Amino acid sequence: MCQIFAGQDPANYACETRSVRLMGHATSVRLEAKFWLVLEQLAEAQGMPMSKFLTRLYEEALDIHGEVANFASLLRCCCLNYLDPEFDHDQLAEEAKQALSSAA
Repeated sequence: MCQIFAGQDPANYACETRSVRLMGHATSVRLEAKFWLVLEQLAEAQGMPMSKFLTRLYEEALDIHGEVANFASLLRCCCLNYLDPEFDHDQLAEEAKQALSSAA
């Protein structure tokens, strides 16, 4: 049963640390390589470079919750939500259109 999971390429779960700027502050985020791939898909779906996507996500989470206690965990959960078959990809596309029109 677990061979399909245990036998996966170790590169999928190798940790990768990337430097990012959030609200003008340099920081680093450490995630498994597979999560970075999904985040790249998410950023592309939003029509943004990764840096802008991460900044916008951080700022919106800060606005909603008043703090972002664990940004790496937030990112992992975003990836899981995005990959969930029940995820509303149409709403994501609509938000991307709205963001582009308000930026113009």
